[in-house]
Amino acid sequence: MPELVRPDGCRIHFELFGSPGAPPLILLEGMGGDIPGWRRNIPHLASELRVCAYDFRGNGASDDPPGPCTMTTFVQDTVALLDELGIDRAHVYGQSFGAMVAQELALAHPGRVRTLILAATHCGGPDVAPAPHAKAPIDQPWRALYAPGFPEEHPEHVAEDLRISSEQPKHPRGERRQWEAMQGFDAHDRLPEIGLPTLVLHGTLDRLVAPANAEVLASRIPGAELAWIEGAGHLYHSERAEESDALVLDFIRRRGGHA
Repeated sequence: MPELVRPDGCRIHFELFGSPGAPPLILLEGMGGDIPGWRRNIPHLASELRVCAYDFRGNGASDDPPGPCTMTTFVQDTVALLDELGIDRAHVYGQSFGAMVAQELALAHPGRVRTLILAATHCGGPDVAPAPHAKAPIDQPWRALYAPGFPEEHPEHVAEDLRISSEQPKHPRGERRQWEAMQGFDAHDRLPEIGLPTLVLHGTLDRLVAPANAEVLASRIPGAELAWIEGAGHLYHSERAEESDALVLDFIRRRGGHA
């Protein structure tokens, strides 16, 4: 099982997909996410790109953090993985918490990023638009991850998501460390410093991260493009995998090149 061992002893699990000679794309997952959460997207993305997916410390097959974390912790893990793989610059695609890490990566190490895709996320700080009230049964909190009505219209799709998720290791301490890192995250005033081709991607029915936050990101990052996935929820990349993958690949073709 491929892994990177960090100086503090934390083992980071990663997987590679696609042609070794293709342009590299690194996937940064959401809080509590894991590589199988990208399973609907990786085959399409890997048809054109060398995809590196990894589990954050505290997620999936990676170790729990041995101590407190900040966003810098996750940025440093990402840079170390790029170094381990001999990748100078990568297309960086973050979703939710992963897109917060992606913002900090682009700000601290812009030379390591070819293009930046920020999906279903916000920039932190006191002015984050609050999430709309997600009405979900207390015993089915996962419903808030999807657009209203999606579980009823696509029960087999959701059942597969839940089954795959239930098979992955659980890391309550790891999720808490990620949540703590998110509390100190605020990139709002620094966003204009991002000088990279950027795509902001968001489902219009996201009930966990208000869509208004996408407009803030797109307005403050110079030259950023904003793409909406109509009728999709927070798990837009599961609900509408083909559509979201096509938007990402089109953006990379147009703005990132394949040099």
